[in-house]
Amino acid sequence: MKHWVKLLAGPIALGTLFFAVVVQGAQCQEEDANAKPAARTSLPPLDMTVDDTNLQSPDNLQPDMRPLTGVQNPTLGASESRHSYWVPGLQYGNLIQSQPFSQGQSSVWNSNNYLTGNMSLLNSWSHSQLSLNFSGGGNYSTDSSQSGDFFSQLGVTQTFTWKRWQLQFIDQFGYLPESQFGFGGSTNLGTPGVGGALGSQLPGLSANYLPNQSIFTSVGPRYTNSFATQATYELSPRGSITLAGSYGILRFIDLGNFNSDDVMANLGYNYSLTRRDTIGVSYRFGSYHYSGNPQAMGDHVINFAYGRKITGRLALQLFAGPEVTTFRVPIGSLTSRVTVSGGGSLTYGLYRGELSLNFNQGVTNGSGTLVGANTSQVTLVASRQLTRLWSGKVNFGFARNQSVANASSANSQNYNSWFAGFGLVRPVGRNANLSFGYTAYIQTSSLPTCVAGTCGTSYTQNQVSLGFQWHPQPQVIH
Repeated sequence: MKHWVKLLAGPIALGTLFFAVVVQGAQCQEEDANAKPAARTSLPPLDMTVDDTNLQSPDNLQPDMRPLTGVQNPTLGASESRHSYWVPGLQYGNLIQSQPFSQGQSSVWNSNNYLTGNMSLLNSWSHSQLSLNFSGGGNYSTDSSQSGDFFSQLGVTQTFTWKRWQLQFIDQFGYLPESQFGFGGSTNLGTPGVGGALGSQLPGLSANYLPNQSIFTSVGPRYTNSFATQATYELSPRGSITLAGSYGILRFIDLGNFNSDDVMANLGYNYSLTRRDTIGVSYRFGSYHYSGNPQAMGDHVINFAYGRKITGRLALQLFAGPEVTTFRVPIGSLTSRVTVSGGGSLTYGLYRGELSLNFNQGVTNGSGTLVGANTSQVTLVASRQLTRLWSGKVNFGFARNQSVANASSANSQNYNSWFAGFGLVRPVGRNANLSFGYTAYIQTSSLPTCVAGTCGTSYTQNQVSLGFQWHPQPQVIH
C-alpha cells in the first residue's frame, strides 16, 4: 500500500496544480475581456497559447542559411524577432514506468519525478547572435534502490556573420540518469530551454557529431558534451566552402560501461543549383578512443549531398558515400574495412502541424556498451493541432547497433532498440501547458545481456508520462 501511495503522489500533485492553474486562467480571461486590447509585440508567438493567429507562417520566418555540408540539420527557418530577450521557466515531469532497464526484468512499477528550472535566451547584435537553452533540476524515484540525483542540459550557439564569412561556435552538454534516446516521452524533459517558438532558435548538432546513446542497457547516469566550431566562406553567389571540427565525450558514473572520446573534422563544398536546391560534397574524419581500452578507430567518410529548402514548408537533406574504418588493434586479421555511410533529414510543415524525420547509417562510438558499432538509426516526430485547445504528438525511434569487432560473424553482438509513443498537450492559461503520454521502450540482442544480475535477450519498459510547464512573458534585453 505504501508503494502505491508513493507512485500516485506525483499524479495527485499534478492534478492539484492543474486545478489551481485552470482557476487562475479563468480569472485572467475574465479580466482580459474587460480590458483594452494590448499592443502587438514583435516577439515570437508563445507556443503555449494555441490560436490560429499564433501559428507560424512562412512570412514570419527568416530563411535557414546553414550550409548543406555543415554540422547542423536544416530547419524550416527561425522566428523573426526585433528584440533580444530571455525567458525563465519551470517544469515538472512525472514518469511512471515498469521494468526499469537498470533492474533487469523486474515487474515493479516506479515513479520518477523531475523538477526543472528552464531558461532560453536570444541576444542579437548587428553581425552576431547568441542563442542559449538551459534546463536543470533534480529528480527523485519511488524506487528505494535509486537515490535522488540532479540532471542538466545546455545548448549554446554563438554565430558571427560578415559579408562572405560565417563563423559558429556550438556546444551541447547533458547530464541525464539514462539514455538520451527517447528520454522524457511526450514531455519536454528531453529538450533544454522553455521549448516552443521561444526555444527553437537552436537546431543543435546532427547525429554524426554527437556521442551515440541508442543502447538502453548502457545503464546509469552519464554526462556528454560536444563542442564544435564551423566556418563557412562564400566563394561566389552560388558556391561556398565549409570547414568544421568537433570534440565529444561520453562518461558514465557507474562501472561496467565504456567511456569514449570522439574527434571529428569536416571539409565540404556547397553549390546552389537554384534558390531552393543545393548540392555538395564533403570529407569527414572521425577518431574514436576508449578509456582503459587499447582499441581506437579512425573513420574516413566521403559524402555526396543534396538539399532542398522552402522556408516554413520543407527542409530536406540527403547524403551518402563510402566509409573506410581503420583499427589500431587488428580485429582478427583485419586492420580496416569498407562500408557505406549515409543518411538524411526531412522537416515538413503540415497544415496545423509538422513532421520531422532523421536517418543516419555509419560507424559510432558504441553507446557505452560496444567498442565501436555500425549503427543504423531513425527517429520520427509528428505533431498536429487537433482542436483549438488540444494538440497531439507521435514519436518513434529505432536503432540497430552491431559490434565492429565481429561484424561478419554469426557470434557478433548486436542490439535493436525501439521506442514508440504518443502524447497530448493542452494549454492552461496564457503561459502554461499540460502534457499526457505513453511510450514503450523495447530492446532485443543477438546474445544474452546481463543487467542487475538478470540475463536475457529482450527487455521491455512501459512508461506513462505526465508533465506541466510554465514560463512568464519574455523579458526584453534591447
